[in-house]
Amino acid sequence: MALANRSSPALVAVAALLVLAGRLAEDAAGTLRDLVGALVAPLGLAVLALLAWTLASFAWTPFPAVSLRALSEFAPTLLAAFLLARLAPGRIPAFAGPLACAALALAAAIIVASLATDLRLQAWLGQRDAAFVFNRPAMTLVLLGAPVALVLWRQGRPWLGAAALAFASVGALRSISGAAAMGLGAGFAMAALAAILPRRVAVGIAGLGLGLAVALAPVEGDLLERLMPEAAHARLVQSSSRARVAIARSFGAAVAADPWRGAGFGVAPGFAETPAAARIEPDLRPMLAVGHPHNTFLQVWAELGLVGAVLLALALFLALRPVAALARPAAAAALGLAAAAAAIAFVEHNAWAAWWTASLGAAITWLREATKPGNGPA
Repeated sequence: MALANRSSPALVAVAALLVLAGRLAEDAAGTLRDLVGALVAPLGLAVLALLAWTLASFAWTPFPAVSLRALSEFAPTLLAAFLLARLAPGRIPAFAGPLACAALALAAAIIVASLATDLRLQAWLGQRDAAFVFNRPAMTLVLLGAPVALVLWRQGRPWLGAAALAFASVGALRSISGAAAMGLGAGFAMAALAAILPRRVAVGIAGLGLGLAVALAPVEGDLLERLMPEAAHARLVQSSSRARVAIARSFGAAVAADPWRGAGFGVAPGFAETPAAARIEPDLRPMLAVGHPHNTFLQVWAELGLVGAVLLALALFLALRPVAALARPAAAAALGLAAAAAAIAFVEHNAWAAWWTASLGAAITWLREATKPGNGPA
């Protein structure tokens, strides 16, 4: 992604197809049982219910073509991420861990070198010479750092694991992405708590954080407007904090205007023209035209309503449940990944973007590889 900004969906799709072909050749019946078993488990059913509600929203979306475009980007990548995360762990060869570390190091080096030379590498490659092109790879580094480090640690390569985490951190912090820095800080903080607290307590804290992120999303803008001091806005001027608060207030008002079912899946790019937008105060409408609310949880509320938000929260809680049974290092990495992803999702772009789905799928795949029985010290 550092060299080709939008490459992750294609890479994850190719990887998923190759792994699927290999697993089917190895044991077709067992592979199908594995996939079906995952889908009929509580987490799988919650995700399927959310996807079913997404499809149901096509019945009332004012822009079916926009919704279909969003689904055509999101659904294939989600399927590829599911196949990769479900089928690859346990089949990833030992040499892949050091290669992943090398990839993290190379990505970080590209980010650092390009920004230090005023993006000359991008100009030489004929790419867009803007610093923000490294935001996506920086956020991906944040997601991948801890899972890859845990895989290497379980292989008996702790120093290489520490190097992977360091490379990911350097690349994320050197970029101009405030979301990457925020995700990195949240991930380290949550991992530290999981390392010192009982696992169930740490999982409870993570669940509370995710629950609040979903529950408070519709009133985020109003809360920040009242509680965020002017000094904080001054320090976060590069992150456009004032604009983000205004955007959150506008989309929160749109949620209040249609709280139950939402405006329809994927309609954020045209939200200013939805029926809900016409029912809010005129001074709040302009910010609906920015394309998305810069908050995944708020976007789910705005597009899929209370039903979508409840199903999302249920899926998140069910995803956290197995972490309580993991050994402490694995639990720390898993909760660190959850916190990092949630922090990025709280301030970042389009919830259904293929690159984000692919990056999460890759991170979960490495995490599941690290927690497979027999892959080294627990």
